[in-house]
Amino acid sequence: MTLISIKEICEKLSVAGRLKYRPLCVYGADEAPEGAVKSSTVDRCIARAMFMMASTEGVPAFYVAGDDEACCMGGRSWMGFIEPHPLLKYFVTVGHKDFRGGAAERLKASPELFEKSRQALGRITPPDRYIVVSPCSYIKDDPGVLSILVFGYGEQVRNLAGLAQFDEYEQFSVVVTPGGPSCATYITYPAGLAEKAPKNTVFLGPTDPTGNVWFPPELMAMGIPIRKARQMAESLEESFIVKRAKVAYPERKV
Repeated sequence: MTLISIKEICEKLSVAGRLKYRPLCVYGADEAPEGAVKSSTVDRCIARAMFMMASTEGVPAFYVAGDDEACCMGGRSWMGFIEPHPLLKYFVTVGHKDFRGGAAERLKASPELFEKSRQALGRITPPDRYIVVSPCSYIKDDPGVLSILVFGYGEQVRNLAGLAQFDEYEQFSVVVTPGGPSCATYITYPAGLAEKAPKNTVFLGPTDPTGNVWFPPELMAMGIPIRKARQMAESLEESFIVKRAKVAYPERKV
């Protein structure tokens, strides 16, 4: 049986979710792809740059590089390119006088808890010299896509989550809402960079409130490992989304 292409997978997910935003592909590369730019030229924040790509036609494919100091240090550590700053555990919890003037994000209760949460991920390893993010529509021959990221409104995301469950018997592990920064939900977990992240699970989020300043309140994101994305695409025609379209997307009268 011939596997459906990356382009077909993304088209089917777009149809299934009636998506308004461009689906994105994530993959590793030893060389920067032709026409791609450094992620920091789009935005310092990897996650925000991805949302800008999904929502704006003019944003080109980009790559994350470990030596790009204009890119967020935290983001590069969550991609596995560099080690976290030794005082980061204080910044995201209670603050430290020697780091960013004592600023504290209060994302975890204590530095010790943050360290344990990082250890629970196992080693974070980049897939190659660069991590490339591209609109799925740009992909012709599969460069080794690791995951797909989609953005949607509540009903769209709920239906895609239901589609992810269609061929599964597990009730609690197929779609999860993990902790960590937005870029981890977008790349680290679904692309398999984190050693102990589940391998065929959809990651829903983000739960990181520091992105709320730029991420629309009505949207959510889904990071989907490529194996699961292919399974969802292949299941679409037999699922409730097609067979019971008016249940999935009911006509509402104002």
